[in-house]
Amino acid sequence: MRKASKIRTRWSQASVEGRAPAFPGPIWGLTILGSLSLNLITIALLASLYEGHGPLGCEAGSSGFVAEPEKAVLIAPPQSSVEEVEMVSAEEISVSSTAGSRPTSKDAIINLDHGDPTVYEAFWKRMGERGDIVLPGWQSMSYFSDVSNLCWFLEPEFAHQVRRLHSLVGNAVVDDGRFIIVGTGSTQLFQAALYALSPPDAAEPMNVVSAIPYYSSYPTVTDYLRSGLYRWAGDASTFEGDAYIELVCSPNNPDGSIREAVLSSKNGKTIHDLAYYWPQYTPITGAADHDIMLFTVSKSTGHAGARLGYTSSPSSAVEIEHLCLMYLVNLRWALVKDKDVAKRMIKFIELNTIGVSKDSQLRVAKILKVVSDGYGLPGNKHRLFEYGRRLMSVRWRKLRAAVKASGIFSLPEFPSSLCRFTGEETETYPAFAWLKCEKEGVEDCESFLRNHKLLTRSGRHFGVEAKYVRISMLDRDETFDLFIQRLLSLR
Repeated sequence: MRKASKIRTRWSQASVEGRAPAFPGPIWGLTILGSLSLNLITIALLASLYEGHGPLGCEAGSSGFVAEPEKAVLIAPPQSSVEEVEMVSAEEISVSSTAGSRPTSKDAIINLDHGDPTVYEAFWKRMGERGDIVLPGWQSMSYFSDVSNLCWFLEPEFAHQVRRLHSLVGNAVVDDGRFIIVGTGSTQLFQAALYALSPPDAAEPMNVVSAIPYYSSYPTVTDYLRSGLYRWAGDASTFEGDAYIELVCSPNNPDGSIREAVLSSKNGKTIHDLAYYWPQYTPITGAADHDIMLFTVSKSTGHAGARLGYTSSPSSAVEIEHLCLMYLVNLRWALVKDKDVAKRMIKFIELNTIGVSKDSQLRVAKILKVVSDGYGLPGNKHRLFEYGRRLMSVRWRKLRAAVKASGIFSLPEFPSSLCRFTGEETETYPAFAWLKCEKEGVEDCESFLRNHKLLTRSGRHFGVEAKYVRISMLDRDETFDLFIQRLLSLR
């Protein structure tokens, strides 16, 4: 120990005096030389591996790995070939590495597969700090929000702003007889509603149906948990049976049409998904008054990242437990009529996540307040629904012109109606375009567009033929404008 101490002392002293330290011995020199040689050999080995195949079976230059032979999931390098960013298997829809990204060049891959509502970014940037919220560290620490409320994890301010916004827009009945249920995103709320409406002691699972073209996630989410309570049964228009849960999306995702239930039975139950029943997309012709109504903030205000939703119900409907579907910062909510249904939905969420994030609810409450406040100030220019409607009308005009010029596509037509919110005759501008490829010899429109670096969602995911694709109209301006240019180049 003394020798080691003396060596360290001599080196330290030499450093202080600026002299070259005395070398401790020849063994150290051999050690350093060996270490350098080993490093050089390691670098050479790694270089040879990179030129061929990397570790874990990855080919050089790739940035992902194959988890399963039947589900090739490659995370492709940004803006490379279209084949590398293909993320849709025959049975599933996954997230591409280009989702949510801005195009980097005129030749970039344009991903309009998902309904990511970044179109509203510009509006909220203009709003500055008005949509901000500061939460003290001591706030929202308890599990409980309001124990006097049936939905004990529902924040009172969030519930107040939900009722206030619906009353302003006039798109849903929100009297005191309705139960508001909040949930974390659409999957949880949807599962809660199915759980609440399915008899627990039935001999067979409840059949879940929706008329084609139906929302692409309905089949996947329904069968995701492999529940013995319910199962996906396909197209409501061809369903034969007395017991069912019918999903009615209106305006419909993907084609923008106004829907009503196609089935009628004393043992049948209905869930109305009204995520797009907002004045920037469609005329508000009246206040919806259904047993279970789902709404979402992601499509109403553009806040898809907070994963929150809600539901509300009067005191006389069926069982509902996943009734919180309004994409508020992707916080969903539901309006439910029947108390027993609301109880079962709340129990599902309680067992699933022990409630819903208070922080998300408070943030969404502030966002909704800003939207409603904008209509209480005379002459205010920062009104979300007017902003969204102007923008959507311009986009749809550009799209229809490009489709007409191409001569190989077609779009559905929509009637105009009197909007009670605006007091004017208005047209429909859906959040998605339901595009059909009319080009001779093209049977798969998704593949055709993918070859031109346009990522869309095939009609086969919506229960119809592959000649159709769904295209998001909600991306940023630069992405949408590049999409229009690309579409105009196709003949």
